[in-house]
Amino acid sequence: MNQKKQATGENTGEITGENTGAKVVPVILSGGSGTRLWPMSRELYPKQLLPLVSEKSLLQDCLSRVCNRQLFSPPLIICNSEHRFIVAEQCREISVSPGAILLEPVGRNTAPAVAVAALKLAEIAPDSLMLVLPSDQDIRADDKFIEAITTACAAAKDGALVTFGIAPQRAETGYGYIRQGKALPDTPDVFLVDRFVEKPNRETAEGYIKEGNWFWNGGIFLFSTQAYLDELERLQPDMLAACRSSLKASEQDLDFTRLEETAFARAPSLSIDYAVMEHTDKAAVVPVDMGWNDVGSWAALWDIADKDGNGNVVLGDVITHEVKNAYLRSDKPLLAVIGLEDVVIVADDDVVLVAAKEQAQDVREIVARLKADGRPEPITHSRVYRPWGFYQSIDAGDRFQVKRITVNPGARLSLQKHHKRAEHWVVVNGTARITRGEETFDLKENESTYIPLGIVHRLENPEKTPLNLIEVQSGEYLGEDDIVRLEDSYGRE
Repeated sequence: MNQKKQATGENTGEITGENTGAKVVPVILSGGSGTRLWPMSRELYPKQLLPLVSEKSLLQDCLSRVCNRQLFSPPLIICNSEHRFIVAEQCREISVSPGAILLEPVGRNTAPAVAVAALKLAEIAPDSLMLVLPSDQDIRADDKFIEAITTACAAAKDGALVTFGIAPQRAETGYGYIRQGKALPDTPDVFLVDRFVEKPNRETAEGYIKEGNWFWNGGIFLFSTQAYLDELERLQPDMLAACRSSLKASEQDLDFTRLEETAFARAPSLSIDYAVMEHTDKAAVVPVDMGWNDVGSWAALWDIADKDGNGNVVLGDVITHEVKNAYLRSDKPLLAVIGLEDVVIVADDDVVLVAAKEQAQDVREIVARLKADGRPEPITHSRVYRPWGFYQSIDAGDRFQVKRITVNPGARLSLQKHHKRAEHWVVVNGTARITRGEETFDLKENESTYIPLGIVHRLENPEKTPLNLIEVQSGEYLGEDDIVRLEDSYGRE
């Protein structure tokens, strides 16, 4: 299997002028960190990669919405470099072949991310329309979603920068609003944008709902690549120049395009709304009621989830007594809750969050404090994903650490050595192919081996089923930075 297929599981789709034609290229933004859904969402495994509203992750739900449909070409995904292998694996799991995966070296908000996507598409499919989609939203009415995009295509081809106004369900103060203006002459279901407003207070939001021609700003856009680049050139020339330089100096890494960091970091960190939409005279809106939710807090997840007779959302190993209107989730321990109302309780294996539901968005304040204290909990889970599978810490103490390791079918770790630790491996199930010094051998279930300190070694899975083993590390230092990679299938030497 070549390296390209190892990264995504299959050859990627190609976006070209020939196969796009009048089709729409979905541009999926997957760079957020999702601090409001901590502790499930963490910096190295944020909310868009989690199965929060279905059996698939939010990213997979988003991709499924726009793939294998006649209207769309293969998607272009923009993500954090740290998430690249997880994103590729999640694409493989649902048989999606991205046209490209662009890696942001630093976060610069949505306007620069979409700029590099537009520049990339201008090279390979200059006549395309691009549909900008955040990867962390929930949409229940896919038919209404597709209908709205179809409606917007004609206006986008004529040069409009189209956004989608979400029919408001309540006077929400956490969303931006769009005021609908006059209908466009040739596209009566598409309207000029009269005004954008960012997160109004309660009284103002209630006034918008009564007035009736205001919509939530869902952050979804449709426009031609050239229309967006022309407006960016006029309104944010420094941003466009930085993005153009970054893409020009980008490097190909397996299936991924690595944007050049120095140039990309020069781009002002602005959203599409602030950089372009609020200042252009080409903004248009298509109103749509498609069961949209931005999945922006635990309270938002409570709103959209199925509830029991007491108004509780209960997920995982949870037992309750006289509990009402609560969001209760446990991914590990038994969670027992008594006599509480309107709370959020989320239990992971290393963190338990308890919050009043009305203050659930304040979890970001806790995350900020933990980061300031240098704690690992905002950054990573106990389970850490790698391109070959994952490892999970089970126990640790003075001079030892115990991990569970799962290696995907056909995958292998780097050829490596450690200066400060030795390792013992016990196979739980599957077949482990071991390289240890000059010898190579296979271990089966209940068999084990010892990797002395300083010995060059490699672990791989030659089978078509996952390999699970227990690793016991011992030594004076057990950090992940005590890895010297001599050869690596994923370019991490």
